[in-house]
Amino acid sequence: MERVINSLETAFTRMNPGMAPTSNAKEAGIRTGTIMNETSASSAQKVCAVIGVGEGLGLALARRFAAGYKVALVARSAGVIEPAAGEIRAAGGVALPIQCDATVEAAVAAAHERIVGELGPVEVLIYNGGRRPMDRLMETTAKVFEETWRLHTFGAFLWAKQVVPAMIAQHGGAILITGATAGIRPWPNSAAFAPAKFAVRGLAQVMSRDLHPQGIHVAYVNVDGGIDMPMLRKFRPEAKTENLIKPSAIADAFWYLAHQDQSAWSHELDVRPFNEKF
Repeated sequence: MERVINSLETAFTRMNPGMAPTSNAKEAGIRTGTIMNETSASSAQKVCAVIGVGEGLGLALARRFAAGYKVALVARSAGVIEPAAGEIRAAGGVALPIQCDATVEAAVAAAHERIVGELGPVEVLIYNGGRRPMDRLMETTAKVFEETWRLHTFGAFLWAKQVVPAMIAQHGGAILITGATAGIRPWPNSAAFAPAKFAVRGLAQVMSRDLHPQGIHVAYVNVDGGIDMPMLRKFRPEAKTENLIKPSAIADAFWYLAHQDQSAWSHELDVRPFNEKF
């Protein structure tokens, strides 16, 4: 494990000579703390599939779980997953980048088959739908409304259907879903996004009540605040760092959920900056 951490720092230094390597290790979510030491030995040969790997939270999740799992990085485009997989491999980890449209059933089935064939059965599924339209009712087209629901809710349904049979057979596993405040307390400009998040939150509750007794942990992470990533910085250049959530910190919360003791499972977890009003 130490070799993985050191290799990640070395690779980052070569690509970013002006930055300290410890910053990358921290942002990547690589830790040597208690949770890592207690779980890494048993999870090293297990598989984590991160669905929706972009340059923000999805990337942080892939990096975090690569410290203890073989990781499948799934996204519609190769722009982020290919270099991220290369980084993980250079650090001594196992990474499989796969292009897949999460809203197409046949594509999801093919991607899952490839993951199982090349890495093994999925122990942890992280569904990180990322589309966020910001329009009111009369500004939202039927096409955008449906596409947003398909990405956040239908895609989670399709991927869960793929991984759950093997999880039931082994009486274990975790399904973690990225949520948002819009799924609990929406704003007027969330005409498409909020219904989609409400729906996937409902799906997570249904799966929890169905699958928890079968040994499968399902949890919904309510990300209550802006995530500090390039896209947000582009549209909100005035944003202060202390008002945003670090992707690596959110990834740590996912890691915590994936390794909770069965006697104390959480179904919903809120993450927000210390100064966020709620």
